[in-house]
Amino acid sequence: MSVSSATAAWIAIGAAAVAVVALLVALWIWFRVRRLRAAQATLLGDGKSDLVDFAVSLQARIDDLHRAVDEVAGGLVRVDRRVDDSVRNISIVRYDAYEDTGGHQSASLAVLDSQRTGVVVSAIQGRDYARIYMKELDRGRPSVALSPEEAEAVERAMSR
Repeated sequence: MSVSSATAAWIAIGAAAVAVVALLVALWIWFRVRRLRAAQATLLGDGKSDLVDFAVSLQARIDDLHRAVDEVAGGLVRVDRRVDDSVRNISIVRYDAYEDTGGHQSASLAVLDSQRTGVVVSAIQGRDYARIYMKELDRGRPSVALSPEEAEAVERAMSR
């Protein structure tokens, strides 16, 4: 079978075109493999440490952080209890205990915590004497009946 020189030229041109396409495909594959190896090196590391080791150490640090947050939350609960038991509500009501005195010389002072537990101190002023009374409150219940002014001091203290 004899091939003419024109046909042989077309076959050579076709073979060259296929070779160029094959070379381009080979270059493209080479670049893809190179990027894949770079990604693998990032994941697997250089032998000293890798991304998996880093993720494990990061998880350990996150676990430590969770424990620290739990400790802080527990501390806040204890602080909340202490604050609730501290004196937070104070009020003074001044008044005239007797009709013949003026200037609101008598006063009732309520000193309470958030549970309405504390004391009410009343100083009653007369023209020639002064008397001081103390009454305890336990969760809003007085040990001795409160006067209207003392009850007002308690209500004012708790409304703040």
